[in-house]
Amino acid sequence: MAAPETHGAVVRLKEDSDGSCSTVGGVGYGDSKDCILEPLSLPESSGGTTTLEGSPSVTCIFCEEHFPVAEQDKLLKHMIIEHKIVIADVKLVADFQRYILYWRKRFTEQPITDFCSVIRINSTAPFEEQENYFLLCDVLPEDRILREELQKQRLKEILEQQQQERNDTNFHGICIFCNEEFLGNRSVLLNHMAREHAFNIGLPDNIVNCNEFLCTLQKKLDNLQCLYCEKTFRDKNTLKDHMRKKQHRKINPKNREYDRFYVINYLELGKSWEEVQLEDDRELLDHQEDDWSDWEEHPAFAVCLFCEKQAETIEKLYVHMEDAHEFDLLKVKSELGLNFYQQVKLVNFIRRQVHQCRCYGCHVKFKSKADLRTHMEETKHTSLLPDRKTWDQLEYYFPTYENDTLLCTLSDSESDLTAQEQNEDVPIISEDTSKLYALKQSSILNQLLLQECLKN
Repeated sequence: MAAPETHGAVVRLKEDSDGSCSTVGGVGYGDSKDCILEPLSLPESSGGTTTLEGSPSVTCIFCEEHFPVAEQDKLLKHMIIEHKIVIADVKLVADFQRYILYWRKRFTEQPITDFCSVIRINSTAPFEEQENYFLLCDVLPEDRILREELQKQRLKEILEQQQQERNDTNFHGICIFCNEEFLGNRSVLLNHMAREHAFNIGLPDNIVNCNEFLCTLQKKLDNLQCLYCEKTFRDKNTLKDHMRKKQHRKINPKNREYDRFYVINYLELGKSWEEVQLEDDRELLDHQEDDWSDWEEHPAFAVCLFCEKQAETIEKLYVHMEDAHEFDLLKVKSELGLNFYQQVKLVNFIRRQVHQCRCYGCHVKFKSKADLRTHMEETKHTSLLPDRKTWDQLEYYFPTYENDTLLCTLSDSESDLTAQEQNEDVPIISEDTSKLYALKQSSILNQLLLQECLKN
């Protein structure tokens, strides 16, 4: 809901037709499934609260009325009707027991108006008929900090529980499909169900409170309920056939009841697994206008075809290869009329021959690249390229060195393309549009259309 931005702000409250106040300022408590969270016990905090381990119920902020943890919505309704206080975004509170106990203590120390925004209903009625409700939400910095601390503490406990389950070698469980018994680590059972029954609930390391999770699944099957579509059937055989034929051997991802069994749902305050998975795309969109003015581009050094010499520009590398090895790549490209892909194949061919210490001019293999280089310089074999069919092969599309910067500098100039097109002697016939009607009548498409009409 959109909460008021300042304390003491007056907000109108819409009453229901029956006079009750089940919704206040857009905060709803009608659906208990959206509000129920698994309670966790926290150690003593700076707020001076006491330990809640084993506590079966939650006490009202203002009175001694208490309700079971599973009936949290009843407590919220009680506080609205009897004490006129509304708590915003309850489902985002990680530990509802601790949250209520903290504010129960704070409201005994200071007036409620120091913390809550005021919501006034019947504002147009006489003053004595007007009523004030109080909104407690995370616009208040103290409330926001409390919620974040509760979230951090819950995450810490969940991770500790997960680690304990991952290392537990005394696990005992029964397959929910074939009743086979498993001892040792929980991963043995989970992997069995995935492998033998095609029932995959995710990686075992991503699951927490595994025993409770398996009990929840077993209970649904005992009630003859499909785990995916959640329909109920008349007997177990019908249920099994349904889950097998419909490929429903998986849990319903839309059922929030399962969220508490996956660690991803504890990572950030108020975010579900679906929202976390979508974050990468949103981050890319958010950073489209980032300032790249401080980006410093470092030159990519190209390496000589015959030695380890590196040059920061391709022009310097061409000069080096011509001076040191009497190999002019630009001249070879021009004389042979090589297009881009042919240049790539030639470079990869030379790279592979040199890597294998083999002279491509006379096919003699040497013990080292240094010996090969000496031989090719003395015999002038660097310029003695073999026939085109030797290196113009598909296998040389693949680079010998995957980080070969020289390949990125190869290109076709417009003059090269023009010369190549002229050499290929490909006839180009212009389309005569002066007799357009006759052209349409003789079109193959027109003939096909006529044949189709005759068939029908």
